[in-house]
Amino acid sequence: MTTTPTALASESQPRGAGESDRRRNRRWWAWLGVITLGGFGIRLGTVLGRPGRRPGGDAYYFHNAANLVVEGYGFINPWSYSLHPHQYIQTADWPPLFVLVLAMTSVVGLKSFFAHRVWCCVIGAAAITVCGVTGREMAGRRAGLIAAFLIAVYPNIWMSDELALSESLSPLLVSLILLCAYRFWRQPGTRRMLVLGAVTGLAILGRDELALLIPLIVIPLGLLARSPWRSRLALAFLGTLAALTVVAPWVGYNMSRFEKPTLVSSGLGITLASANCDETWSGTFEGYWSLQCSLRAPIDRHTEESVQSAQAQAYALQYIRAHLHRFGPVELARLGRAFGAFHPLQQIELDSYVETRPYHWALVGLGMYYAFVVLGVGGIVVLRRRRVPVFPLLALGLDVVATVLVSFGQTRYRTTFEVSLVLLSAVALDRLWDRAGSSGPPGDVVRGVPRPEPSR
Repeated sequence: MTTTPTALASESQPRGAGESDRRRNRRWWAWLGVITLGGFGIRLGTVLGRPGRRPGGDAYYFHNAANLVVEGYGFINPWSYSLHPHQYIQTADWPPLFVLVLAMTSVVGLKSFFAHRVWCCVIGAAAITVCGVTGREMAGRRAGLIAAFLIAVYPNIWMSDELALSESLSPLLVSLILLCAYRFWRQPGTRRMLVLGAVTGLAILGRDELALLIPLIVIPLGLLARSPWRSRLALAFLGTLAALTVVAPWVGYNMSRFEKPTLVSSGLGITLASANCDETWSGTFEGYWSLQCSLRAPIDRHTEESVQSAQAQAYALQYIRAHLHRFGPVELARLGRAFGAFHPLQQIELDSYVETRPYHWALVGLGMYYAFVVLGVGGIVVLRRRRVPVFPLLALGLDVVATVLVSFGQTRYRTTFEVSLVLLSAVALDRLWDRAGSSGPPGDVVRGVPRPEPSR
């Protein structure tokens, strides 16, 4: 029988050490609960502060689509349904998971936009807890509590909860993926890889661009497992298969509804049309998007959605080919907008006007984001010195980069990567706490294995 490092650590402890560790764990969970409640309070307070908010844009779709699903209409376009007489037009403009999550409250009669916003606050609170557990898995108890606290108070995270946007679900999904990834890394096994793959598949149904995490996280973890090559290949295959199995029913449903091949969503064409035109390739809105651009696309409105998406995509690609000399600068502008390096104050103004984000809280979020970027670099150094892999965290950044390059730059597109930045910042702050010699919740144990002592 193989003896694990965890078992060796526990066997070498004094007789009373086990009980002491259990007490520490109970205290840790109590503190995590307090932080989670505090974060929920912040989110609920933002909803109560604007109780009469009406849904608009993406939020209008998610809110009404959830109610239509519960009423038995399936996934149909809520804007078309609102017309008189009602029009029942199939839609897959967005992935289905967030609609289904909102439908969980609608099915018990809580169908108002206010109820959906409160439910998003609950989802945000769950993300705080999972992020804390993920931080503990990566770097110890104290780092986990720091990560939970940062997620709880970070405006760029909780603003989406108040707006009832699909980014409300992103921190929870990403934290679950990272938690499963680091648990698999510490103790590889078939069951853990299947769970990682299934969670990744679930995340794809929430945001289709997260499909990139299969080649960026799932497959590399399988291939890097401490086992013979045949087993590594099998693990990578099983993880991929688990993710695709979760996504497959929705893909099959779409294939039965639309003329053109439609996988997770059909929104790419309209997105490309809104991001590739004169207004977004130069001038004030370079790197952003424009509703007028999408409306100008020559689309046959009498055809079904997948055909319209293909027409919009062809129109956008034609524009790109005709203006290739501007392609590089536009892509840099998109990345700059998404990562706070190109007209960041203007971007906050656009977020405030278009998405009704609270302007002053968005300024606070921008300042915290810059701080997290700096601290995140330190977190990478700390984890590399401890031989803890950082590529799952950086993979989320690459995923955002790919998304922005294909679409356009805006603040909330980087939400998934901001979870990585928070976790890396928590690692860096935990290390600074150690160096300062402060006392507090034990942060020197990761899953029962003592953290290597710093060299003296």
